[in-house]
Amino acid sequence: MSIWSHISKLLESLLAGEGLSTLFKRLKTPPEKRIGFTIAVIGLSAKMAKADGAVTQQERLAFKKIFTIPSGEEKHVDYIFQLAQKDIAGFDLYAKKIYKMLANNPKLLENLIEGLLFISIADGVFHPNEEMFVDKVAKIFRISEEKIAILKARYIPNLQKNPYLVLGLRPDSTFKQIKKQWQKLVHEGHPDNMIAQGLPQEAINLATSRLIAINEAWQKINRNNSEKLTNKS
Repeated sequence: MSIWSHISKLLESLLAGEGLSTLFKRLKTPPEKRIGFTIAVIGLSAKMAKADGAVTQQERLAFKKIFTIPSGEEKHVDYIFQLAQKDIAGFDLYAKKIYKMLANNPKLLENLIEGLLFISIADGVFHPNEEMFVDKVAKIFRISEEKIAILKARYIPNLQKNPYLVLGLRPDSTFKQIKKQWQKLVHEGHPDNMIAQGLPQEAINLATSRLIAINEAWQKINRNNSEKLTNKS
């Protein structure tokens, strides 16, 4: 039986009025925990999409662009999305469930934050409530303020104006250091390397958006450096 078949049966078992989060109490063995993780990620994404007051079609499509959903299983994802929005349990319950399962995999937790950022800007606006949501989830995931600032810079348009932050560097970094960091980030973001690290398809799907921001940041710095050299000559 596939994971989605299990999820379907669990959803059918919910009593009228029960929230989606009540399912977590029933999922305790390793196979069941994987199901719980899937539900928690979808639920957290749904609550993220609703953080600004309304869930847009763009946000739903952004979620489906990141998370790999088998053909024919979209209805289950949509149903979980709806249940999570109605669930009176706070988003922190979902975030803590995820952290408990991924505490030893900080890279994957960072990728989940990137997924939330990707969904948040799908409608073209990064609402203050969405930023507050991301910051609180990052705190539960124990991601540093410095790291979350870098992740935001790679997805939020007005923050992308700072190419050094996008690359995770200080403005006083040497050109050699900048080029080395850019090459490192591009290498890490290559699909083959991500697969070798054991990262899921969702992380690989996000790599495209991340690499676009990283390459644009490098091009901007490289162009400015070239102009400075030309002016000196």
